[in-house]
Amino acid sequence: MVGSEKPYFDVGAVYRRKEIHDEYGGQRQYGISTPSGKSYIFLFAGPSGSEHGYKDGWIRPGVYQYTGEGQVGDMTLTRGNKAILDHRVNRKDLHLFEQVGGGQVQYIGQMEYRSHQISDYDSKGSKRKVVIFELALI
Repeated sequence: MVGSEKPYFDVGAVYRRKEIHDEYGGQRQYGISTPSGKSYIFLFAGPSGSEHGYKDGWIRPGVYQYTGEGQVGDMTLTRGNKAILDHRVNRKDLHLFEQVGGGQVQYIGQMEYRSHQISDYDSKGSKRKVVIFELALI
């Protein structure tokens, strides 16, 4: 990581999430972190999301399925979900990380929104509207 307006991360490198936020800002507890006034959005995925009905991961080479935010009730295209949807219009880069444990995350790469769908059930089988994004690796 180098302190600059645009963050730089090495693909495959492992970082402490705390240090990412210390340097670049953003919400420390959310899967979709939108640092105020910055030109980037951080996406965090990992096994802990399955506790809340999220199922993230590669669905084919270069294409990642990322579940939107909202742990209870129907998800909507607001807040972090809207930030993903509108990232190109708002000229914000999406940076995807996966949890590796112990407060550490591995940088997967820069992504871009491709499409989304609304599912009637989350991955635990609970009936609720869930936003599922399809993101492409740049």
